This record gives sequence, structure tokens and C-alpha cells, in this order.
Amino acid sequence: MTEVTGKGAKIAEPAEEDKDSNDRKKMILMEAALYVAGRPLDLKTLGSVIKVRSKRAIRRIAKILMKKYKSDDTAIEILEVEGQRFVMQLKADYSMKVRRLAVNPLLTLGPLKTLSYIAYRQPVSQKQVAEVRGGHAYGHIKALRDMDLINCEKDGRTSMIRTTDYFADYFGLSHDLRAMKRQLRKVFSELLKKEQEQRQIRWE
Repeated sequence: MTEVTGKGAKIAEPAEEDKDSNDRKKMILMEAALYVAGRPLDLKTLGSVIKVRSKRAIRRIAKILMKKYKSDDTAIEILEVEGQRFVMQLKADYSMKVRRLAVNPLLTLGPLKTLSYIAYRQPVSQKQVAEVRGGHAYGHIKALRDMDLINCEKDGRTSMIRTTDYFADYFGLSHDLRAMKRQLRKVFSELLKKEQEQRQIRWE
């Protein structure tokens, strides 16, 4: 820190190295927050962790952190997603290879199929979900609600079901419904293609 004396003098700005050190500390705190959260965090939340109010300053530090992970040879990445939010996640090239090692998988196959149907058809009535997925769908719906993946709103005698923001964040999908359905169509198409290829291999 340097100081200028004399009439009308002001204390100078902190030395550049002090500013860099302060940024590094904030960056480490932000890194810890993203790691613990496991979901996208907005600028306000990140700012509350690193004790910064200026959204411009928060975003600048997040961009520095994102650039650092991009330049490092690591399986982890930090991305900016919709709504000026940032998320720490495993790179796609690695996620499929290590997914089986997860201690607590989010969903078993049955609830996952029910969730996929809801996501693609939403808003969809609980009655329709049960008709398509069978009586066990009611148990799936309860579990999905408990996990904050879906919302149910009363509409007459039935309930209308929609996915939550947490669902979109967890699976890396858009919050915009039309864009989300386009993404899901692409995912389903790729899964179907892989399944057909596997069947062909078994018959050869």
C-alpha cells in the first residue's frame, strides 16, 4: 500500500499484488461454494459467500475461475448457465465412464422412466402419468416430489405435474420448456440409436 502526502492528497489504491491476492482468496471461496452446492449458483448467492455485492465484480471472479479450470488438465469444469449462474461439474467425456461408481444414484430405472415421461409431456396430469406408466407411478411421483424434481398443482380432481428448476439444473437442461423438450428429444434419439446398435451387435 502506498500513500501520497500533501494538501488534498488521497491514499492510493492497494498495490496490484494485494488486489491479486484478494481476488485469489475470493476465487478459492467461490470454488468451495460451487463444489459443495453441486448445482448452479446465481451471482447473489456467490456474492454472499465471497462478501462482494457488485454483480459485475462477482461475475469477473467467476470468469477467472472458469478460465483457470478450462486451462488446467482436469476432469472438472466450471460453466456459466442460464440466468448468469455458474456450476461446477464433471466433464461429459468422463461422466459416463465413472457414473457406475456413484455411491447413491439419484434414481432407479422405474422412477427415471416416469420422470422422463413427465419432463417430455409436461404439463401433464397425474392421471395420465398413471395410465401410461401404471399404478406404480403414484409411488414414483411421491418420490420425485420428495427429491424436488417435480411440482404437483391441483387442477380440479387431478394434479398437473411439471419439473422444477432443480430438475433442469441437475440434468443440465434448459429452463425454457421448448428448449428443454428439444434437448430431451435429442437425448431420447441418441439412446434409441445406441439401443438399436447394441441389438444389431447381439444378432451378428
